[in-house]
Amino acid sequence: MTAVTPRWTPTPEQIEATTLHAFQVERGYDDYESLRRWSVERPEEFWRAIWDRFGVVADGDPTTVLADDSMPGARWFPDVSLSYPEHIFRGKDDGATALLHASELRDVGRGAQVWTWADLREQTARIRAGLKGLGVGRGDRVAAYLPNIPEALAAMLATTSLGAIWSSCSPDFGSSTVLDRFDQIEPKVLLAVDGYRYGGRDFDRRDTVAELTAGLPTVTRTVTLGYLDESAGDWNQVFLPTDEPLEFERVPFDHPLWILYSSGTSGKPKAIVHGHGGILLESLKTAYLHLDARPDDRVFWFTTTGWMMWNFLVSVLLTEAQIVLYDGTPAGPYPAVLWDVAERTGVTIFGTSAAYLHGQMKLGVEPTDGRDLSAIRAVGSTGSPLSVAGFEWVYEHLGSDIWLFSISGGTDVCSAFVGGVPTLPVHVGELQARSLGVALEAWGPDGRPVGTGVVGELVVTRPMPSMPVGFWNDPDGARYREAYFEFFPGVWRHGDWIELTDHGSAVIHGRSDATINRGGIRMGTAEIYAAVLSVEGVTDALVVDIPDADPAADSWMPLFVVTDRELTDDMVAAIKQRVRAECSPRHVPNVVVRVPAVPRTLTGKVLEVPVKKLFLGAHPDQVAARDALANPDAFDWFVDFVKVRRG
Repeated sequence: MTAVTPRWTPTPEQIEATTLHAFQVERGYDDYESLRRWSVERPEEFWRAIWDRFGVVADGDPTTVLADDSMPGARWFPDVSLSYPEHIFRGKDDGATALLHASELRDVGRGAQVWTWADLREQTARIRAGLKGLGVGRGDRVAAYLPNIPEALAAMLATTSLGAIWSSCSPDFGSSTVLDRFDQIEPKVLLAVDGYRYGGRDFDRRDTVAELTAGLPTVTRTVTLGYLDESAGDWNQVFLPTDEPLEFERVPFDHPLWILYSSGTSGKPKAIVHGHGGILLESLKTAYLHLDARPDDRVFWFTTTGWMMWNFLVSVLLTEAQIVLYDGTPAGPYPAVLWDVAERTGVTIFGTSAAYLHGQMKLGVEPTDGRDLSAIRAVGSTGSPLSVAGFEWVYEHLGSDIWLFSISGGTDVCSAFVGGVPTLPVHVGELQARSLGVALEAWGPDGRPVGTGVVGELVVTRPMPSMPVGFWNDPDGARYREAYFEFFPGVWRHGDWIELTDHGSAVIHGRSDATINRGGIRMGTAEIYAAVLSVEGVTDALVVDIPDADPAADSWMPLFVVTDRELTDDMVAAIKQRVRAECSPRHVPNVVVRVPAVPRTLTGKVLEVPVKKLFLGAHPDQVAARDALANPDAFDWFVDFVKVRRG
């Protein structure tokens, strides 16, 4: 556990400026923890307060908040109809800026684009009219193979304004990976680009789009945006200017809004369905109270359309803040490109992944070298646990007055279970607090809460509005129940190890399915990584524990490290000693091996379980879909290593 002394503490003036503080005072609570307890003990009161505080507009009667609190099967606001995109546009001044867009492709000679609310409204209306002309209506699926550009945002809003269902993948996904996702949902229309630019290199995707069209028999029309070549494609011929007003189909609270996907590193990814109302309420709570988005903010999060953080970022438009989109590589053609984007677009809340921040450390990037980043007041990190060294790097390189919040949640709820609270202090290596409305506890294997300072399974004991409506093509809900509710019947088990502290914060210790149990001592991989990454010269790591064929024999635990120098005997000894001192003697690795890179998913998660399955004899194609990996070459290294070891 880290020191209790906070690294950052908000001033009274900063606290009083937050919407969270105002909400807390309105409810009559003196501190965040009292407010949080009320939010989970009396969920009907809390979520109705969110509804009223942020003026949700709906048809019907919102008196009944939670008609059934069973999990799965909770029924929220059963007597209302509403529209998520209607709330995005509600009350927005046409002349005000909605978003800024930076791109490797479009910035050349022009700089970041600006879309006003009038621009976004006009583009959304055009696409809406075009989709209607293609026969798209309530319940139809529109699949998008688009980069993180304003047209993708407008297309999502247009689709969902019709009551149709949105689903997107980034164009850096290969055709097989995309088909694994889209063929489950049987889309009616496919939206795509001709190509994209990444790291200064152009990638033509027209052949891939043709493969997708051929592989999706339910698609009646593919509409292509000329992104590499503005004269290519038929986007502007299908989505013509229109005099039709932008209208919104109000649908039942749990009507599907969009379909997101699990990582799909092994097997077909889960097609996770979220509803209009659940996402609306969760996003209002998160954007206003936890992210503290204000009218003068410009919020950026590095993401693609294939990660839930794109949906998270888009939902910031429910507030008066502006958002910043970026399409391109985060580390090229030079490593500090995102800091340049932040400077020239005036970003105030800079969001990224822990893997990105750790990578910037490794590369020796100086964010403020020649740049004015004084507008940044907050930095957000997600995707994997941010190490103590990562926290310190942000404070050393961006300033001690930065609010640095690490968040942890999932595609499953399209939000965070635990993370940023603008009125609370920040402790390095920790997530500030459990989120409002999330009945999160740490449980032992007996299904009972463990005390503070003890690692347990992350569970949610009461329903949240943004829990999935279900999985697509899971009519009896069997796959949905198996995914979250079978380990502890009637309780959401997320699959992470979490430790709650006595000062209200939390530490994520990695995935519980990647836990290493040696000699009866269970240790989350994140705790081992924290120790290993504190050794000078180690920049990344992956550890697995391989059982012996003889149950009575000891397991074999190799540790793979990325270093910026030669892996000497002294360095190996230092690594083992650090693990022994900070974790346990039983978790000292049997061998330390230097690797070129640690394989990760496109969202930055370490491939611990797939690598372990390789060692256990699984075929590489069965444990990881290459197109779902950020660096497939790194995975190939492990494939070759295992082949040699297994003879």
